[in-house]
Amino acid sequence: MLVDSHCHINFSELATDIDGVISRMTNAGVGRALCVSVNVESLGAVIELAERFDSIWASAGVHPDHTDGVEPTVEQLQALLAHPRVIATGETGLDYYRLKGDLEWQRERFRTHIRAARLTGKPLIIHTREAAKDTIRIMREEGADAVGGVMHCFTETWETAKAALDLGFLISFSGILTFKKAEALREVAGKVPDNRLLIETDSPYLAPVPHRGRTNEPSYVTYVAGELGLIRNLAPEAVAEITTDNFFRLFRLAQR
Repeated sequence: MLVDSHCHINFSELATDIDGVISRMTNAGVGRALCVSVNVESLGAVIELAERFDSIWASAGVHPDHTDGVEPTVEQLQALLAHPRVIATGETGLDYYRLKGDLEWQRERFRTHIRAARLTGKPLIIHTREAAKDTIRIMREEGADAVGGVMHCFTETWETAKAALDLGFLISFSGILTFKKAEALREVAGKVPDNRLLIETDSPYLAPVPHRGRTNEPSYVTYVAGELGLIRNLAPEAVAEITTDNFFRLFRLAQR
């Protein structure tokens, strides 16, 4: 069994065919998926999917790019994280690619999520883009290693991966791993220890080769697993066993 450790099947590109998405996922041998929250306003839809399908879990958090809507306090995040189908905090982190100017509010939001994660014991899902130095710095300052988590859709350097690994975090690779120009990322994927690997789709975005440019979905995590196997000289069954075991070890509240 494979697990898609990060997807957004509540987004409109997939939600209109949710039964088909789940069916194709199951038929592809992807037994579980984590549907990740990006704001408070859509959290209800994320949790509804996790309640409807045993194969889906939810997270609760506000994406670093989200500029409108509710800005939750630590206490409010704790309340959102209390739902039994919510197994993770986030996604959270820093993104200096899409937003410019004074981003102190983004850093404060990140700190709030780490504090809530530590209080609830629900691991962090961390997004970082063109902000690796500040991301690692804040993780260290706020004691993110006390709760752990995953660096999702990883595209950074081995130096950043090593810093996250030193804090006890896992590294998750997406369909980007299959892209022709991702040689440097494939090198990083070859260095991460077996017990720190996760795979994901980040669907509906970043569809892997041979579906690049189309709408992504959890069933396509099989292509990420295949590429990871080629990089690490592992059979598909070994990749499935390693990444699935890692998922359940990290997200302890998830039931196999």
